[in-house]
Amino acid sequence: MPKISNMLWYVDQAEEAANLYVSLFPNSKIGSVSRYPEDMPGKAGSVMVVEFFLDGQKYQALNGGPHDSFNDAISLVIDCQDQAEVDHYWDGLIAGGGKPVQCGWLKDPFGVSWQVTPKQLGELMSSPDKAQNQRVAQAMMKMVKLDVAELERAAKG
Repeated sequence: MPKISNMLWYVDQAEEAANLYVSLFPNSKIGSVSRYPEDMPGKAGSVMVVEFFLDGQKYQALNGGPHDSFNDAISLVIDCQDQAEVDHYWDGLIAGGGKPVQCGWLKDPFGVSWQVTPKQLGELMSSPDKAQNQRVAQAMMKMVKLDVAELERAAKG
């Protein structure tokens, strides 16, 4: 069965992005870096593709130029164990020019959309108590970075 990995297209910051990501996630590393050869669209010797691993999952980052940009049609989701993890990833991904969005979404400094989500959100929203689910959803919609304690308070009513 073929293995599937993600290829992320950057204008010219693939290596910087990969270095940021591997600095934030455990069990992560840069795999390989390939450079543009002569007679290619990119500048000869500049980074073409960076292979990297985030907690063992393979990604590739391409310096493909300004042809395309990231949008919210695809995002990377981080399932966090607690508020400390939410804070760690949130703060690390918005540092240096990232932008908070809403409901746990942000754009990192390179324009990639991320969802930084505590596991408690799914637990609180999948209750058989529909009123609880509604309260949690309403609380979440008012948040930018998700706040576990506030979501739990909303669940209790």
